[in-house]
Amino acid sequence: MTYLNIILADGANGAEPTLLGLDATGWVYVGVSIFFILCFVVGKVHVKIAQGLDAQIAEKRKALDEAAAIRAEAEALLKEAKSKLAASADDAKNIVTQAESEAANIISDAEAQAKSLVASRQKMAKDKIAAAERNAIADVRGKAASAAVAAATALINANHDGKADKSLIDEAIGKIGENIH
Repeated sequence: MTYLNIILADGANGAEPTLLGLDATGWVYVGVSIFFILCFVVGKVHVKIAQGLDAQIAEKRKALDEAAAIRAEAEALLKEAKSKLAASADDAKNIVTQAESEAANIISDAEAQAKSLVASRQKMAKDKIAAAERNAIADVRGKAASAAVAAATALINANHDGKADKSLIDEAIGKIGENIH
């Protein structure tokens, strides 16, 4: 009998065929073990797996570092924004305070100018009134003088005649003559 017949004959008796004391399952384990040993020894699969895992770890670390950097940058931007907000609030308060101060100055200047303008207008009005009074007094004096001249003329015409005028003229000429000498 040949070796195969022995194996088959043993299988016919209910026993499984074996080779070198190993059944089919054992030989699968041996084949797989040899395959893995060859992969590790010849193909250096473990190195490639380690390199792949290291690359993935490096990528994950890089991503984590980038995320940490982005977070730090975001926190810095948030802090800067908060400080700018606080500074702008202070600037707004300063602007409001300055505007109120300028408004108060403008109001006080306007009040002073209004008082000055009122005083100036009052002085101008008083000056116009005084000028009008002077003109009125001058007009009254002129009219009074004209009335006095007219009355004097009427009195002189009524009371003086040619004889009275001759004595007045002679008297006036005599006074002029005395003054010349």
